[in-house]
Amino acid sequence: MKATDQTKQQIERFIRKVSEKFPADNETGIMTDIHVRVSQDSGELLAFNDDDEEITRCVVEQWIDNKDENFYEEITATLREEFKKCHNQIDEMGILKPYSFVLEDDDKENIAEIYVADDDTIILGGDLMEGLDKDLDHFLDDLFKD
Repeated sequence: MKATDQTKQQIERFIRKVSEKFPADNETGIMTDIHVRVSQDSGELLAFNDDDEEITRCVVEQWIDNKDENFYEEITATLREEFKKCHNQIDEMGILKPYSFVLEDDDKENIAEIYVADDDTIILGGDLMEGLDKDLDHFLDDLFKD
């Protein structure tokens, strides 16, 4: 599913609304991640803070009643692309770093990290700790061999 121009504009508006809720000021004291939920049935795109309080919502018409099996993989790529375009706006948010935008499904299950920011480091795409389990297993195997 290729994102339409309208879908991209709706996502950009969504990002702008989230960033407006956390204006940059001299004292950045808010500590939260942004949980982004997408409903495959209704096409709703919602943002929540760590306390599960709604920040904003919109409806992405292209996503309404989308029955694609790889729906979340496709929208993850689209969201990451749009977040990358809006990174300057996101970086100015009044949120204590590190913070992340995490994509979740209707059941609040973590699907992917869309955007992770830590001071001057920004990570777009892929999981931050991908392959960590395998690395730890190898480390422990080597440790216990001795």
